[in-house]
Amino acid sequence: MMYPFLQLDDKTEIVHSDIISTANGESVKVYIEKPVMGGFHSATCYLPDYRWENIEGFDKKDIEKFQEIIESTAHLIFRFAKQGGLGNASNF
Repeated sequence: MMYPFLQLDDKTEIVHSDIISTANGESVKVYIEKPVMGGFHSATCYLPDYRWENIEGFDKKDIEKFQEIIESTAHLIFRFAKQGGLGNASNF
């Protein structure tokens, strides 16, 4: 399941998964999507490694901007991933 996390002024949306158990510990998938004429630009980042995959339509500068946003909010993303999304955060 993916949970809404943040929407930027240009309608880019950042969503995240639940906690994913891996051999190395816990991970969270962060997905970024921006509507454009005829479709979407998108990219996936896996925390805590900040490993980027499936970058389509975004340039290096875009990814650097998203990296800064995700780095500055990663602690919240992990917290919300453990709690079932931002909407459930106040229930814990």
